[in-house]
Amino acid sequence: MANISDILDGKMDGKEVEIKGWLVNKRSSGGVQFLMIRDGTGVIQSTVHKDKVEKNVFDDTDKLTQESSLIIKGIANEDKRAPDGYEIKIKDLKVVQLAEEFPIGKKEHGIEFLMEWRHLWLRSPRQIAIMKIRAEVIKACRDFMDDNGFTLTDSPILSGSACEGTSTLFETPYFSKKAYLTQSGQLYVEATIAALKKVYCFGPTFRAEKSKTTRHLTEFWMIEPEVAFADFEDNLKLQEDLVSYIVKKVLEKRKRELGVLGRDIKPLQEVEPPFPRVTYTEVIEMLEKTKFKLEWGNDLGAPHERFVSLKNDKPTFITKYPTKIKAFYMQPDPKNPDVALCADLMAPEGYGEIIGGSQRIHDLKLLEQRIKECELPKKAYEWYLDLRKYGTVPHSGFGMGVERVVLWICKLKHIRECIPFPRTITRLYP
Repeated sequence: MANISDILDGKMDGKEVEIKGWLVNKRSSGGVQFLMIRDGTGVIQSTVHKDKVEKNVFDDTDKLTQESSLIIKGIANEDKRAPDGYEIKIKDLKVVQLAEEFPIGKKEHGIEFLMEWRHLWLRSPRQIAIMKIRAEVIKACRDFMDDNGFTLTDSPILSGSACEGTSTLFETPYFSKKAYLTQSGQLYVEATIAALKKVYCFGPTFRAEKSKTTRHLTEFWMIEPEVAFADFEDNLKLQEDLVSYIVKKVLEKRKRELGVLGRDIKPLQEVEPPFPRVTYTEVIEMLEKTKFKLEWGNDLGAPHERFVSLKNDKPTFITKYPTKIKAFYMQPDPKNPDVALCADLMAPEGYGEIIGGSQRIHDLKLLEQRIKECELPKKAYEWYLDLRKYGTVPHSGFGMGVERVVLWICKLKHIRECIPFPRTITRLYP
């Protein structure tokens, strides 16, 4: 059995091949049937000549419907007239299943209709391209971490405490107690740095945010590195290197898929360290001259992030947000405790935040103080405080949302296309 991708790469020219896949569409011209066949690795034109196959083969071809599953045997040949330069001349064909009338046609469909049929919409060329780029982004993350001495450690999905504040927790019964779906694996991955020094976790995270924006999901995937003895500057450098590596790998491995999406790759080719930086205070000052004015001390919203992300061709760091509006574990700047040693990374082209990170508080008394100020239950964080009692060190880390990176790299309009089955405040099916 061959892969269509191998044929399109010129590895099977002139050879007999067997392809197992699905019919994308077909057309006929006299005694020739033209089939577009997909196998998960690519799509290729295949031809059935009436005078060169058995009658039953041509008759079966004539009956084929969109998305019918089939097995074909034939000769792969280079043909410049074919859509991708290669085609298969079919000698034999077996229908595995004749599909019913496919509900998604060539006509324009509304987004709600397509989301109801998401399990079938995934088969479209556009969605296939997005999923392959998503997979490449994830692979690049894992390869980068593994090649740079990080150890993968798995954080629990069920947690007894909050990481990013209590207002966006999904609560679930846990025998006689309450549990929460994790907002982040960070606190747990921090616990592993004293054992392994450079660690990361990767998995689904959940936020019960009642947001209907184009950039929010209630379930999304994050990669979260944490490094012992790393300070604020080390953290920013790691982010620059990771994001640059991801973009480079997508450009190298998924150029065909970017082409399917019509993505202009020139802006992506500009993504090289160092990335520009601007402080939160400087952003507030810049916003004073626009309609997006914001008082110092308020968090930046989507319009403010977009404003910053349109300023440069590369991703841009917004650094040193007010300590009071950031998470309890973020280290205040020793030179100005009113701001934290934190940063959000804004993707260019108006896409906004893709990473949030900081140097963590490593001093026990300061962490206890911040937990009290944020009115969090100390008992739930006793284990986390223990980490500051037994060999505490300065350390830093961040969380990168996979779907937001895919949204930017693919230059999509809505994040719901960046994950196979999106979960939003209005979508729990299929």
